[in-house]
Amino acid sequence: MMELQRSSGLLLHPTSLPGEYGIGEIGDSAYHWIDFLLESKQSVWQILPLGPTSYGDSPYQVTSVFAGNPLLIDLKSLAKSGYISPNDLKKSPDFLEDCVDFKSVIEWKMPLLEEAFNRFSEIALESDIEGFAHFCSTYDDIWLAEFALFMAIKNQFDKRAWCEWPVELKLRDADSLAEMRNQLKNEIQAQKFFQYQFFKQWTNLKNYANQQGIRILGDIPIYVSHDSADLWANQDKFCLDDEGNLLVVAGVPPDYFSETGQLWGNPIYKWDVMEKNGFRWWIERVRTTLQYVDVIRIDHFRGFEAYWEVAYGEETAINGRWVKGPGHVFFDKLMEALPQIPIIAEDLGVITPEVTALRDRYGFPGMKILQFAFSGDASNRDLPHNYNTACVVYSGTHDNDTTHGWFKTISEKEREYCIRYLGKKPKNISWDLMRLACASTADVAIYPIQDVLGLGSEARMNYPGRASGNWTWRLKPGQLSRKYTKKLAEMTEIYGRSNPVLQI
Repeated sequence: MMELQRSSGLLLHPTSLPGEYGIGEIGDSAYHWIDFLLESKQSVWQILPLGPTSYGDSPYQVTSVFAGNPLLIDLKSLAKSGYISPNDLKKSPDFLEDCVDFKSVIEWKMPLLEEAFNRFSEIALESDIEGFAHFCSTYDDIWLAEFALFMAIKNQFDKRAWCEWPVELKLRDADSLAEMRNQLKNEIQAQKFFQYQFFKQWTNLKNYANQQGIRILGDIPIYVSHDSADLWANQDKFCLDDEGNLLVVAGVPPDYFSETGQLWGNPIYKWDVMEKNGFRWWIERVRTTLQYVDVIRIDHFRGFEAYWEVAYGEETAINGRWVKGPGHVFFDKLMEALPQIPIIAEDLGVITPEVTALRDRYGFPGMKILQFAFSGDASNRDLPHNYNTACVVYSGTHDNDTTHGWFKTISEKEREYCIRYLGKKPKNISWDLMRLACASTADVAIYPIQDVLGLGSEARMNYPGRASGNWTWRLKPGQLSRKYTKKLAEMTEIYGRSNPVLQI
């Protein structure tokens, strides 16, 4: 069982860090962010999935759940190593400071990363060559070789989805794949190089955070994307027909976010097939993730007990059905392979006694969301007086509006109950909810950085069910002033949360 200590932290995805080149990077601003957390007495940094984004620029729709996003690579570090020219950085476009234009960033940054690979091949120090070779030998058989091949072929076909490739590549004919490995040898190595640089930089940042007593809380979505190396390389493990086409997809029934449910469109696992080899793919996924984060939040935990399955081609998630998941059979194998694994269960949504029993069987802490707390009565599970200690409480998450935006749009009844519960009319609702979370009995309290800054709906990170226009918000340079450091540190000390989050 994982032991949490009373602590608190902030939610900020690395793409939202400030910087000069259109998107957050694993560079100076990331290290300054760690320093801000330390000075603010925070001991947790929660991030979203780190994979290479594709459809809708979403960190929950990635081309590999094992890989890192090359767009986060710090360009100044590459320039210091001589892999790109400092003059190239001086020619960067005039990017917006407060949001990410993914298209513009990709068009400018990826050619620079390709240039870095070419120079690396020519001038790299022996130590870096050995580091790259070790990285490849460590991960090639687990995920890296298939991912690099997938991306090289995808780029060869103008980034088309793998289901639109020639049938011999789509269905992985051995001779055709061997021919592509030979034909695209340089492109494959470039993809591996991007991953090496990403994880080299990220590991250094994580080590720096850990040295300051800060733990990184990462995110494992239960599903993979349709257009991903994960599905393409493991078609036998998913519900596909003989031609590689989807039969069913994942989603959730109508809920708080949508009257028609959420049709995610992700492929669904053949859990019985995965069980036959001891859930090896999943174990390697979790093992790899734990090398780059300290604690894992499993997104949509309830899907392991039962998941919402919708026939492929449906326009909404309404006409789906609940199907039993792998349950304790899966987690028994996972815990056997990785004892004492630090997991937090995202147990939101339609939670049944069976889901609760599965969570509690392994002592996984669950989640509480204060923005959900005032829509019912005193028995609401998200109200602080109903918490047990083994949980993580949020003012809101990346899927919610900011707390200021939320308070403006909720019903009058909900707003009135919130005011009565707080015992006063709020002057700053974001900080009132943060203080409520901090004072609660929950072992860990997490606040989105937008709530720390008191921002409105314009700073919202994601609208569930909206296909585009999400994930773009960024901190502006200098936005985290000393006043926030002092306020956070004072509140954290008052409510006894100035401790490390986890004994690892």
